[in-house]
Amino acid sequence: MRALLSVYDKEGLVDFARGLSELGFELVSSGGTAAALREAGLTAVDVAQVTGFPEMLDGRVKTLHPRIHGGILADRDVPEHREALAEHDITPIELVVSNLYPFTSKPSIELIDIGGPSMVRAAAKNHRHVAVVTSPTQYAAVLEELRANGVLSDATRHALARAAFAHTSSYDAEVVAWFDGGGEVGEAPSEVDAVVPATLHLSLERAEVTRYGENPHQIAARYRVTGSHPWWDDVTKHAGSALSYLNFFDADAAWRLVHELIDDAPGYAAVAIIKHANASGAALGSSLADAFTKALEADPQSAFGGIVAVGGAVEEELATLIAAGPQADVVIAASFSDEAVATLVKRRKATRLLSAPSPEPLGLSVRTFGMSALVQNADELVVPYAEWRCVTERRPTDEQRLDLMLAWRVCARTTSNAIVLARDGVSVGVGAGQQSRVVAAGIAVEKAGDAAVGSAAASDAFFPFADGLESLTAAGVTAVVQPGGSVRDAEVIDAANAAGIVMMLTGERHFRH
Repeated sequence: MRALLSVYDKEGLVDFARGLSELGFELVSSGGTAAALREAGLTAVDVAQVTGFPEMLDGRVKTLHPRIHGGILADRDVPEHREALAEHDITPIELVVSNLYPFTSKPSIELIDIGGPSMVRAAAKNHRHVAVVTSPTQYAAVLEELRANGVLSDATRHALARAAFAHTSSYDAEVVAWFDGGGEVGEAPSEVDAVVPATLHLSLERAEVTRYGENPHQIAARYRVTGSHPWWDDVTKHAGSALSYLNFFDADAAWRLVHELIDDAPGYAAVAIIKHANASGAALGSSLADAFTKALEADPQSAFGGIVAVGGAVEEELATLIAAGPQADVVIAASFSDEAVATLVKRRKATRLLSAPSPEPLGLSVRTFGMSALVQNADELVVPYAEWRCVTERRPTDEQRLDLMLAWRVCARTTSNAIVLARDGVSVGVGAGQQSRVVAAGIAVEKAGDAAVGSAAASDAFFPFADGLESLTAAGVTAVVQPGGSVRDAEVIDAANAAGIVMMLTGERHFRH
């Protein structure tokens, strides 16, 4: 039996190769792989000895030879194939072990692997007779089965072949993405092509199966971009049930929002409580306990079954407050003390307690519907407060500035049409997902109650008429931020001046669907 080994990632290679050798496999290799095997005291036949042809073109041509690919591709069930092997003195290869250069580590023409993908694809194509191993994580199981049975089962070879094609597909996707970014030409793509290239090649690997999908009858999983390490991979679950699709979705929204609040208002503690990806309450406070209390008081009814995102560590004092409040499906924080975990588990064992690192930027947004997809770059808040325009006679105070920034941030992360009211560093009223902006304003005012008086409001898009603004000023709102851009902006600004309030324009809309 012959095994061909040519790997970039040499983790576990020597132990795996030693196991193969003990099982009677002849090891064929070249380059750095062969050197690693020989250094460990293993015998490896050089590829050049098999082909009778030396490596050439700085190693670009090594395994691309009939004596290698004939040994991989021959169908042992076809007499003519067996005769061809015998006629040309080609030894069959039963096992190919190969993983590819990490192209994204230092993209270049020289890191575009040719021989590796060719061997992997050839072995995967002929998986009825040849096993292909493309990851060190597969070594233990392959050796265990070979030791137990002497051969690999059809099911195992099939699974290995599928993984092999996924491996080469992911690699090709990385190369295409590099070309989309300009490759080595040095010319940056157009703004459009940089975000939405002519073709989009996404390679995703399943990270974990969720408890269920958006609804219990649906099956779902969390995927990650192949080879990436998103922040979710470093989340630790200290207690609670398995996460569902919506737990992931809402916890991600909550964790990102609380970090944005921290960035917007350094020096403040931040807590966000999310329900169905929208904030029921978000607050800045002198401490995490203070921020949580304020966020909860904003809408305690909607907080039931929600996600509590804490911009810091959960100690026992805060855990006691959370445990005494409405049931939370998830509490996500930077860390938990042992006492905090015990306190929260005592309240409800099913609550998921997650400690997590800071989230990475969102990047590309891909939304599928049937056989179509919509792709866009992430909705970032590009225009800073310093560039907002005050278009009214009244100017904002420092207190209003903080509330306007908070309301604007929360509003941008709320399902459209959205209106958000904030007062004293707390989002006190959220009107989300309405077909009418006037209705969204009415819901936000109703939820805020008396807290609407003296509050600041944000609208994710312009006011098409003055009626939405008038419903806010009638409730006591004293400052408003909105994108502007309506043909009736002057009418709306006049209404703001007539009411004696502050109005800021950002020039930046934040619809969210």
